[in-house]
Amino acid sequence: MSEVVRIAAQGDGVAADGRHAPFAAPGDTLTGTGEILPGPHHRQPPCRHFPECGGCQLQHLDDASYADFIADRIAAALASQGLSAPIRPAILSPPNTRRRATLHAEARGGRVLLGFAAEKSHAIVDMRECHILAPELFALVPPLRVLLQRLALRGRGDVHLSIADQGVDILLTGLRPDGLAAADAITAFCERHRVARLSVDDGLGPETRWEPEPVTVTLGGIPVPFPPYGFLQATREGEATLVAAVREAIGTARITADLFAGLGTFALALPGRVYAAESAREAVLALKATVHGRQRAVFVEYRDLFRRPLTTPELDRFDAVVIDPPRAGAREQAATLAVCRVQAIAYVSCNPGSFARDAKTLCEGGWRIDWVQPVGQFRWSTHVELAARFVRQPG
Repeated sequence: MSEVVRIAAQGDGVAADGRHAPFAAPGDTLTGTGEILPGPHHRQPPCRHFPECGGCQLQHLDDASYADFIADRIAAALASQGLSAPIRPAILSPPNTRRRATLHAEARGGRVLLGFAAEKSHAIVDMRECHILAPELFALVPPLRVLLQRLALRGRGDVHLSIADQGVDILLTGLRPDGLAAADAITAFCERHRVARLSVDDGLGPETRWEPEPVTVTLGGIPVPFPPYGFLQATREGEATLVAAVREAIGTARITADLFAGLGTFALALPGRVYAAESAREAVLALKATVHGRQRAVFVEYRDLFRRPLTTPELDRFDAVVIDPPRAGAREQAATLAVCRVQAIAYVSCNPGSFARDAKTLCEGGWRIDWVQPVGQFRWSTHVELAARFVRQPG
């Protein structure tokens, strides 16, 4: 008999004797035969698709142990680089709040399967219920199956869903519905379900088939044009948490650099003047269109920060820097940040490993981690996000 003491990075419970047990929670007891005796943090998973569906790996954890898992992932990543930091309690998004998702579709045996992929598999779990998607998205799953069948889906495709200001934005990839019948089916579907936009991409780029009015997302209180494939934080609650953490991190900075700015999630919410750098062309055009003619001191530049990171002299013009790189982190930019003279750095990350690597570079340059705020937007998954504040070491 051995007590489960923690959750490993991939979601297995780890007992005190070192054994791993899938679907075990901290406080469970692992018998000599491998049976799991539920403890105080073990809950009944609410979804019929658990554990087959890969959308959630940790529905068997209560909120307290799931929040600890998120914080532990960050602490372990920092420890692997010889670092430590004050880690705040994780803030979790509630169930049924995910406002963007990519579902997989497959035509098989005269019907269409639609849902997330099974855990560690390409097989599709045909979604009949979901406890993470926002109700507006889940409500479209059954009618989307019908639409894909009418559009003669062959093989596999993907359905990208996002909630915009005008309703749900849909992007279909892996098929090209041509002809009058397909156009009529799309129009009828969009009208019936009040879809904001429907686009298709057969590999040559997105083509809009329905958009009665320009689609926007509101960031920093301002509607921003939302391009197909546009990036949104997974939940509104997660976005609000990250924005609040970034604002706290930079304080009263008069001029801030927002690196990997995207559509302006942070740039449009920051005080003072903001320089926003982004390499995604559509995002740059959307953000430029948003700030043009408005009383917002935001300068937007198209810039690939992997190939051309801001130099140290460029960084020294700013009071603070916000950086929100993709999963790979920002190795090149971290090197110049390490020796710049800004007062504070707000680092937002969706990968504790690359964050810890870049944090080591900064700390070797004389910075320290003031605090880390874990964020659980991808509820019940092993995906971890965070915001952290870096300040200069005294002396």
